[in-house]
Amino acid sequence: MPEGRWSTERWWAGLAALTLVVVAVPAQAAVTITFWSRDFGNSFPHAFFMLRGTPDAGGPPVDASYGFTARSLSPAILFGNVRGRVERPKPFYMAGSHVRFARVLTDAQYAAILSLVREWHEDTGDATYNLNRRNCVTFVREAARRAGLAMVDFPKLMKKPSSYLRAVVAAQPGQVTVIEQTGKAYLAALPPLTGTVPVDAPVSDPGTLPGKRKATAQP
Repeated sequence: MPEGRWSTERWWAGLAALTLVVVAVPAQAAVTITFWSRDFGNSFPHAFFMLRGTPDAGGPPVDASYGFTARSLSPAILFGNVRGRVERPKPFYMAGSHVRFARVLTDAQYAAILSLVREWHEDTGDATYNLNRRNCVTFVREAARRAGLAMVDFPKLMKKPSSYLRAVVAAQPGQVTVIEQTGKAYLAALPPLTGTVPVDAPVSDPGTLPGKRKATAQP
């Protein structure tokens, strides 16, 4: 075999081997946002999201959920602005909710969503709650927008968490991963992760009706 041909074949073989090594290396982890909802049952309707994973650029993994709600349930929420706050739902509350869809975030999108949490947080931003204009669905809508989704405006569904999230999925099915699973089943299937809470917030069971504490899965 001529020397030139042998050198060329060895070069291509080396390139092929290098390609196999690159392909075999797992892609870097990323933060995934999942969107959750809860309808009438033991609590008022609610929407929130979970951030879980490790930023592409590295750093500590994250495992935290955030929602926005009124600080207290009273007739005042029917008539205008009241005090609100960003809250982290308790595990049993999440188990009784429903996971609708997921989307993998870029680091820039992840940072933008953390900024959203701070902007609506009572300690660092504007925590005004308004049932018609600035509620849990409004908060989730902005998270979806910052996650890179274009079709997120559905004015008639802004007080209907599950219907709103389903509309987002229907408007851009190729942009999200449909989950449609109970929170209990979804949480049980997650791989172990020792994650941090990037923005601290009170832990609660949002909008739970008096005397009804036990969470149940939503349809």
